[in-house]
Amino acid sequence: MAKEYQSAWAQSISVKDQIKIMGRLMRYAKPYKKQFIGAIIGAAGLAAMNIALPFVLQEYMDKYLAKQSATTAIILSIATLYAGGTILKALSQFVQSFAFQMGSERGLEDARRQLFGKLETLGMRYFDQTPAGSIVSRVTNDTSTMADFWNVWLTILVGMFSLVSSFVVMLKWAPKIALMVLAFTPVLAFVVWYYNHYSSKVYRRMREKLSELNTKLNESIEGISIIQQFRQEKRISDEFEATNDDYLRSRKAMIRTNSLLLGSMINLLYSLALVVVLAAFGLMSMHSFVEAGMVYAFTTYVANFFNPMTNMMDNLTFLQDGVVAGSRMFRILDNQEYAPAQNEGASATVTQGKIEFRHVSFAYDGVHRILNDISFVANPGETVALVGHTGSGKSSIINVLMRFYEFGEGQILIDDVDIREYPMAELRRKLGLVLQDSFMFYGDVASNIRLFNEDITDEQVEAAAKFVQADNFIEKLDGKYHARVIEGGSQFSSGERQLISFARTVVTEPKMLVLDEATANIDTETENLIQEGLRRLRAGRTTIAIAHRLSTIKDANLILVLDAGRIVERGTHEELLAQHGRYYDMYELQAGQETLADAQE
Repeated sequence: MAKEYQSAWAQSISVKDQIKIMGRLMRYAKPYKKQFIGAIIGAAGLAAMNIALPFVLQEYMDKYLAKQSATTAIILSIATLYAGGTILKALSQFVQSFAFQMGSERGLEDARRQLFGKLETLGMRYFDQTPAGSIVSRVTNDTSTMADFWNVWLTILVGMFSLVSSFVVMLKWAPKIALMVLAFTPVLAFVVWYYNHYSSKVYRRMREKLSELNTKLNESIEGISIIQQFRQEKRISDEFEATNDDYLRSRKAMIRTNSLLLGSMINLLYSLALVVVLAAFGLMSMHSFVEAGMVYAFTTYVANFFNPMTNMMDNLTFLQDGVVAGSRMFRILDNQEYAPAQNEGASATVTQGKIEFRHVSFAYDGVHRILNDISFVANPGETVALVGHTGSGKSSIINVLMRFYEFGEGQILIDDVDIREYPMAELRRKLGLVLQDSFMFYGDVASNIRLFNEDITDEQVEAAAKFVQADNFIEKLDGKYHARVIEGGSQFSSGERQLISFARTVVTEPKMLVLDEATANIDTETENLIQEGLRRLRAGRTTIAIAHRLSTIKDANLILVLDAGRIVERGTHEELLAQHGRYYDMYELQAGQETLADAQE
């Protein structure tokens, strides 16, 4: 067990950091101060009723019941007064609860919106390093915990009103006995401090394991086809069970802590205080008359003094949970791994579509270079193809061109202007990207082509699909362009999804085109179907294409052969074959494989 608490997540959060986190969480409540002020007024009314109602019964018992002077009118008056106070108490509870919950829910909504907005600004490196399940856990579970966190402050608010008002009345009636009750508070303060100090470690560990559990679940769902295909169910189940057991152990640690230090400890202190109070009144009764109504009211005020503490201690679990969840949220909000930013005041416009790399170097981690001194020019309307083995740097060139990552040294120019001088919206409009794996959203075929851009008409959608010859299969669907698309477009073949992806790019009429092995997952028949569409798509557009099949880039104006992040060969298809270098070897190897495949068929 000792090893389980050595991770950074499991360390105790210092009091200073806890106060800082709570202060930041409270800022989300500031815009809704009217609701919280209303809750304070309701809490004050509730405290007033908690004082008034026992006082009414005390007066009734000592002045009328003890002297047997209660008449029907007096009984009805007292009953009406008590009923009215009870109704006011209920109304006060409603006001303070409703107002506080509405304010906290709206603050929670703002926090979730801010967190999601922050994720949209983070660079790809952050998502490379952070599991998707962990991110989902922070946006859903951690933000939801904030509602409970704010409810703690409502409990504290109500508790403080009740505690102070009860003590003031007890102090007025029996100062010495009231001070005896107050003597228990140092013990209570120590319990609160110890719980706050120890439980933060437990809750951090529990949150860490919950995040790991979500990550395992997310990974298993996304990879279920691979898991079943390779019969990995047992391994995945064992891994999930191990993580689930770790989470259970962390929950047990939390339950032990709460069971020992929360309600049971307060109830013990309350019972001891009640014994002291009754003993004190018993001793007083030996020397003077003690009214029964005052004993009843005093013991009620003792309960009002300790019961809020029970609620407050019970809710300290949510306080610690909220602090830990807040620390995880702020790790995202404070993350500086932003997407590459354009220069301030960037206003350039793409006109021709010329692309140039000048001595560009790049490293994903800032240390180990993936690209080394990359230089080439793609003139308007030309096609530059990138070829090379896996890990040679082809996709990295695309990543820095698309501004997914910030390159290190050198320059990337478009129309002889630094790429940072273009607004990001301008680059996204003029740079069309088709990836090897096409992703489709819930909706219909048309919305996946226009990507929910209502400025693109149905006629433009259909024209784009026809241009890449995707209309051949779309027209056969039930509903045609309004056919439903389920998660990831799994009802379509990889080739059909890629054709829709091509139509998605065509419909925006980009000036420049980036193809990241766009035909790698397409069968030969489908590939032949779209080759003519691709040639027409490339006409008049500057194209950067990562080539999986060398036969598809024979007509490229320039072919760059990469190895270990460097350009080792460059030229046209014929020029590179004449060199009998790496490209020649790769082409001959692929040609031999294709000939063998044809012979086997």
